[in-house]
Amino acid sequence: MELNTKRVAVKSKLKLIYLPFLVMTISFIVIYSFLHWLLFIKTDTLSFKQSIVDFWLPFVLPWIPVLLWFRSRVNLLKLKTKNGDLPMLYFLVVALSMSIPTFIAQQFIETASGTLTKLENINQIAEHENTKYYTLKNYYIDKSNIGVFHSFDVSGKANQNFNMHLYVVMPILKSIQDTASASCSAWLAIKYNEQIKNRLKAEEKEQKYKSFVRNSQQDFNNKKVDQFIYMDREGNTNDCDGYKEAIKKNKKYATPDNAPIFIGVGHPFEKRNGNKLAWVFGAYGIANGIWLIMLLIPKLNTSAVRRFEKGTPSKHNEFKEFLDFVKPKEGFWVTPLLIYLNIFIFLIMAFVGLGFISFKGQDLLTWGANYRPLTTNGEWWRLLTSVFLHGGFIHLFSNMYALLFVGIFLEPLLGKIRYILVYVLTGIIASCASLWWHDATVSVGASGAIFGLYGLFIALLLTKVFPSHLGKAFLLSVLLFIGYNLLMGIMGGIDNAAHIGGLISGFIIGIILYPKLKKQVDYKHPLKNNSQ
Repeated sequence: MELNTKRVAVKSKLKLIYLPFLVMTISFIVIYSFLHWLLFIKTDTLSFKQSIVDFWLPFVLPWIPVLLWFRSRVNLLKLKTKNGDLPMLYFLVVALSMSIPTFIAQQFIETASGTLTKLENINQIAEHENTKYYTLKNYYIDKSNIGVFHSFDVSGKANQNFNMHLYVVMPILKSIQDTASASCSAWLAIKYNEQIKNRLKAEEKEQKYKSFVRNSQQDFNNKKVDQFIYMDREGNTNDCDGYKEAIKKNKKYATPDNAPIFIGVGHPFEKRNGNKLAWVFGAYGIANGIWLIMLLIPKLNTSAVRRFEKGTPSKHNEFKEFLDFVKPKEGFWVTPLLIYLNIFIFLIMAFVGLGFISFKGQDLLTWGANYRPLTTNGEWWRLLTSVFLHGGFIHLFSNMYALLFVGIFLEPLLGKIRYILVYVLTGIIASCASLWWHDATVSVGASGAIFGLYGLFIALLLTKVFPSHLGKAFLLSVLLFIGYNLLMGIMGGIDNAAHIGGLISGFIIGIILYPKLKKQVDYKHPLKNNSQ
């Protein structure tokens, strides 16, 4: 009897969860790959950064069907535990089962669908339609008249890595006689990279950078750049932006704005796909195996299965509750709107092709980052605009999470007007503190304003505006949060001056507002406060 029950349970899991998983994941991989080929490769209808199409959309989009459709099937399993949120782990595995094979598939589609154009010389390139790959029969690479562009950015948790990039471009000519001309129609590109710790002192970074340039120069001098089998046209990537800047640095040759940039490839054209297709099936097979094992371990929630088969929705909908939680409502308008505004600005910057994980310093300056030489030169609006910019996805996510947490408690107490005034005022003061402390640092982020709110929160916790049973627990968690972030700032990559400026100004504002807020709370809850 028990064996039959287990068999029925396994069949139910396969029917209600595993088969829909297969249909959903395969459909996503196939449909996304087809749309990528149709819109970005075949017809070139849309023009997004390649990193967005290849990685970030495959990473983000699977969460839509997972949370809106498949989550009801995952909830048929008994996953709730005291030790962790197992449903979220299951959602994550399902999303990754779609994301990783899709990510690999895009690499295969781009190489497999790219056609090869054979040219006698580079001057014939305008006579043909654009393709991804080219071969040249006659050509000369002018290695003595190059363009070079240097670029820097930060990455990793708490911006712990400092990345140095060196972009080099060389004119591709028909023959050596064309060096007498002042124009070229295409460029051959090489990129050098090196990553160091961001917490190093400025002098140490300078030494590392000089060593990086020397090693790159030596490698370039020894490299036989003209020995390639075919050329790969660089797409709409961040590297392409770097190469274009390098072209501008070339002082001899004039070139069209849309001049193609190529990477020389030394292996045969037939081997361009490598093992990408095998990796697609391999990754999907591993994901299926992991999901099947995870599916067989927990028991079924029989009551949930009966409701599901009858078409009766569950009364408990976590996703709907989350949407309601971040939706503007009475007493909680400003925090969600601030979160939406920050995310909206970030998405615009991402979709115009400036990046996703991180943005370049020059792009942040263009969009309004705080930078002492510019701000003190009359562009004082940067003190405010920098508060709504973020250096990348992780920076945005951590700040918005912190804002949501503190906003839940402070906005209903302060009211809309006082809350937004405190946010803006402490944000500007934080920007001023950064301006005073740093000579030439690009500073962005809502963290200064958020630290201002946390400083105010600490003041109200210490003055017992909030109930005593909340005070101790929240005071400890807030102090740990602040201490952790300040410690990360000491290690490098974080603007501690802005954090401290916002924190102190928020604390002072909290002390000023404390008497009025205390009377406000005592008036609304006289019995509750007298019993404390």
